[in-house]
Amino acid sequence: MTSKLSERSGDRRMMSERASQQAFFGIAALLFAASAAITIAWCSSMSAMGGMPMPGHWTMSMAWMPMCGQTWPGAALTFLGMWAVMMVAMMLPSLIPMLWRYRQAISDNGEIRLGQLTLVTGLAYFLVWTTLGVIAFPLGALLAAAEMQQPALARAVPLMEGMVVLIAGALQFTAWKAHHLACCRGAPGHRHKLQANISEAWRHGLRLGLHCSYCCAGLTAIFLVIGVMDLRVMALVTAAITMERLAPHGERAARAIGAVAVVAGALLIVRAVIPA
Repeated sequence: MTSKLSERSGDRRMMSERASQQAFFGIAALLFAASAAITIAWCSSMSAMGGMPMPGHWTMSMAWMPMCGQTWPGAALTFLGMWAVMMVAMMLPSLIPMLWRYRQAISDNGEIRLGQLTLVTGLAYFLVWTTLGVIAFPLGALLAAAEMQQPALARAVPLMEGMVVLIAGALQFTAWKAHHLACCRGAPGHRHKLQANISEAWRHGLRLGLHCSYCCAGLTAIFLVIGVMDLRVMALVTAAITMERLAPHGERAARAIGAVAVVAGALLIVRAVIPA
């Protein structure tokens, strides 16, 4: 009798865990699909508007400037809202395994409680990325204004872009990169003991976001300078981030991505120095 009760209890627990897993990944898939659809629609509308041709044979994205009749605060809010949605689409594929490991680490807390703590962790994580957007917009807007006022600076942009890509690629080979990548790929609580409460979930999400933003610093720089509203660049950067997080040998993947970036940066520099 005891054995049968134990088996039934084990079966019920297994079914509950399977349902929890299906719900978690189902919600994640819906969130990714929604954010990706909004991002594609927005970037497509920006592409249809075109950019501003600049000295040096390149085109400035309109993402850094107000639309017709729009104020600068309105432009900043528009950029920030779009940035937040883009970060969900770009970072969610690599965040999902981290959140799943977090759920497993605090799994003895009931489904409702588990969902709340996971949600808080995710919100804290994306707060870090949203803050990066708050910093990026004024810097990008100031740089865009300077480029429009100073033709010499505008002509140097293709060369500077190549140098940024080259440096970002070299960053992939550093111990600093390897450290933060290991923190993103590691099990939760390997440095900090996790407690199943809201404040600890918030702190854990912030830690994940900070490690992730440091780990992705080079790839984010490439995204910002090459095409912040370019779907092709966005897809490549998303694939690179996801690959180095989920591949069996993350450091090797990071170095391979770095090698590609170094070559791409060198080619951009050559093209800027020796225009066709």
